[in-house]
Amino acid sequence: MSKKTIAILTIILAILIDQASKIYVKTHFEIQESVRVFDWFKIHFTENNGMAWGFELGGQTGKLVLTLFRLLVVPFIGYWLYKTIKRNAHIAVVIAIALVFSGAIGNIIDSVFYGIIFDAPAHGTATLFAENPYGKLFYGRVVDMLYFPIYEGESFTFFNAIFNGADSFITIGVALLFIFNKQAFPKTD
Repeated sequence: MSKKTIAILTIILAILIDQASKIYVKTHFEIQESVRVFDWFKIHFTENNGMAWGFELGGQTGKLVLTLFRLLVVPFIGYWLYKTIKRNAHIAVVIAIALVFSGAIGNIIDSVFYGIIFDAPAHGTATLFAENPYGKLFYGRVVDMLYFPIYEGESFTFFNAIFNGADSFITIGVALLFIFNKQAFPKTD
């Protein structure tokens, strides 16, 4: 199988996993609902405006700037992937960049479209393709659900981040780039 085919399949599979899990959680869980899978792993439905740990970037204007920034960066990641395949780089590097690309696309889909395709009921689950969506184009909230509270004490939780598949793919991709940094960033003389 060619590296181009592997990259395309990686992107498609990662986006499908990300979006399927987000849509399932959004349409089957109430906001802040949590299901314990293991003591150290929970599915916990939350939403944010698109930054890590729910950090806000200046309200509605900041949300738009963040979404537009993502839209501008993705073509550069795609071009980097194209050039990496073209120079016949190590397959791990190709997969790493494909994962970063697909993770970025996954969170862009939430930010751009979720506001116009989902409602936001006060109680109950969201409706896909709702008659009364909660937002506008470019103002969707990112769905997060993966929660690994490895240690929960009375006043401290170790690893309290809640994230999604797209975030995981970006993290795995970046980790692979660190591991295969010599192949990802070869020295040019």
